[in-house]
Amino acid sequence: MSQAKPQLKHFPEHIDLEPVMHVEGSVRLPGSKSISNRTLLLAALSEGTTTIHDLLASDDTLVMLGALQKLGIRWEQLDERTHVVHGAGGALPIHEADLFMGNAGTAIRPLTAALAVIGGDYTLHGVQRMHERPIGDLVDALNAVGAQIDYTGTPGYPPLRIRRGHIVASRMSVRGNVSSQFLTALLMAAPLMAKDHPVTIEVEGELISKPYIEITLNLMRRFGVTVEQDGWSAFTVQPGQRYRTPGSIHVEGDASSASYFLAAGAIAGGPVRVEGVGRDSIQGDVRFADALEQMGVTITRGDTWIEARSNGVLKAIDADFNHIPDAAMTIAVAALYADGTSTLRNIASWRVKETDRLAAMATELRKVGATVEEGADYLRVTPPAELQPATIDTYDDHRMAMCFSLASLDGKARRGNAMRINDPKCVAKTFPDYFETFAGIAKTDLF
Repeated sequence: MSQAKPQLKHFPEHIDLEPVMHVEGSVRLPGSKSISNRTLLLAALSEGTTTIHDLLASDDTLVMLGALQKLGIRWEQLDERTHVVHGAGGALPIHEADLFMGNAGTAIRPLTAALAVIGGDYTLHGVQRMHERPIGDLVDALNAVGAQIDYTGTPGYPPLRIRRGHIVASRMSVRGNVSSQFLTALLMAAPLMAKDHPVTIEVEGELISKPYIEITLNLMRRFGVTVEQDGWSAFTVQPGQRYRTPGSIHVEGDASSASYFLAAGAIAGGPVRVEGVGRDSIQGDVRFADALEQMGVTITRGDTWIEARSNGVLKAIDADFNHIPDAAMTIAVAALYADGTSTLRNIASWRVKETDRLAAMATELRKVGATVEEGADYLRVTPPAELQPATIDTYDDHRMAMCFSLASLDGKARRGNAMRINDPKCVAKTFPDYFETFAGIAKTDLF
């Protein structure tokens, strides 16, 4: 059995980015984190063996691979781009395990639901920030139908102790306005509960980040399970459905990671093409390109690629970004190059991500000279006359590091400046080679 090895890549304490006059080129994207970790769990729960092509190689997927290994799921890595997972048919070979989940929300939340339904004696814990990220809505929904999940620290947050309960579920409910991952977790576990009766999951209130639920439903279909929808308010899994391997499955390039390179092309000339996502992507974050078009950028789309080219000074934007919260962070930095004040609305979910991204983004944007208004669920960014050189703190958040690399770019509106990015190793969560890839289009030596 292959071992889940830690990342060996070395990162310096900081990276200094010099101003970049122009960007141009093509980028092959790493695999999608959202698709990778969902696919790994579905493959583990399936009947049969699944070959996964282009799985993301990152801290978050190593966390999931390591957890599956501890649960007795066999997997092998055939080469750099190919993994094989031997499904256990809705069961788990090992019924007692201590699982370290890092800061991987896409791993801990679906695993919590699956382990609670399958039953055993499990503990789940992670880094300190994971213990500050809410999971109470998911735990409440599961315990309400007979699961036995206890908090071993602060109520509502990991660490968790999961023991064998007695689940009888025909209707469940979960709040939709904190994290879509709670609904994703229940959906993925629903076929394990719907053995002889339908299971309906009702959503209380507004469901945020709907495109991520679309990813979940799409992948469940690929593994043989169909979910009936009543709009976005209720989801039903009929009995008798089991996860079955599709044989092989390809992981799309990460659309959230695409945002940095498309924004670079929008700001500093281009064209920049991202390969691995296109008009047929199942990821909602490809809609980031639509937001760039609203800002006046020339976007071209193919089946498996998207290209961005600057079309003059970016136009300020006022838009609801509830559907693409991760990629919307890139818009906040692109707003530094706009012709006026931009407002990003309905982004309260930023506060419960890898860090409080609303507070962190406001703090770091002010360092480069922007005027920023931070609300409970919005961010308003007025660009400075000139961007200021700054030392950017990253809060152990991969997206903060990647976003602020863009402030080194020269745009039509204003010149980029030297940026020091502290703690660049945080990008290993989803994109270990980000800074080298960025240097490839910027033609700048970074180390």
